[in-house]
Amino acid sequence: MRIMKRKFYKMHGAGNDYIYFNCFEAPVNDPEELSVRLSRRRFSIGSDGIVLVLPSDKADGRMRIFNADGSEAKMCGNGIRCVGKALYEIVGIKKNVLTVETESGIKRLILDIKGDKVAGALVEMGKAVFEAEKIPAVFDGEMIEAPFCILDKEWKMTAVSVGNPHSVIFTEDIDSLDLEKIGPHFENHPVFPDRVNTEFIEVVKRNELKMRVWERGSGETLACGTGASASAAAAVRTGRCDFNVPIKIELKGGTLYITVKEDYSIIMKGPCELAYTGEVEI
Repeated sequence: MRIMKRKFYKMHGAGNDYIYFNCFEAPVNDPEELSVRLSRRRFSIGSDGIVLVLPSDKADGRMRIFNADGSEAKMCGNGIRCVGKALYEIVGIKKNVLTVETESGIKRLILDIKGDKVAGALVEMGKAVFEAEKIPAVFDGEMIEAPFCILDKEWKMTAVSVGNPHSVIFTEDIDSLDLEKIGPHFENHPVFPDRVNTEFIEVVKRNELKMRVWERGSGETLACGTGASASAAAAVRTGRCDFNVPIKIELKGGTLYITVKEDYSIIMKGPCELAYTGEVEI
């Protein structure tokens, strides 16, 4: 097998970090194995996974994202902002508004450009969906604060899809939760046949939330854009937050602002940053 060196870009959105490869130059083979190998913290580069920035015949670029366990995700809200940064700064598509093809459809990004760098972006995330069969979840109708017993405790789960499945749980004192212990039980709950991302939400005040997330395939991460979007939609759906207002969501890695429109379409605003670049043998 031929070994070659390949440039990578380590970027993050609110601490949700991925290793990005510019596939406009050349493809990346076996991304599932590569994500497992490179994502190991302290043993490799370390990340929540890898993202391939690819050409598209439908949009300005295409995004494929692989979790730290090698599984492929359909969409990542923090990751797509960094894809916008990569398309503008690395690929050289100098447009203030970009479209990105994902496994959950084409998303439009409005870039926040400072000088010649992209500092952040608004992302049109699409509509939040609550119907169980579309998430998918084995449940009749909508799962809105439905009670489930996990590890001898009752939790009320609201199931939402924003292109990938989420279970949103409103609770208190989220900093005390042992996510390493309880997270896998939510991720692999049989009601979610494709596994699920789980957000634990504390209401700080109206239209301000605090969030921790257990991502399927990656474990606890510092931020999750689709999770923040799902949580804001669930908060509006359950009367905790309002339509058409930027909802502030505090995550371990930073802050995102999510606006839920009356048709449950989602607008996300957040940062994107380049941490460093390097070369790796693949």
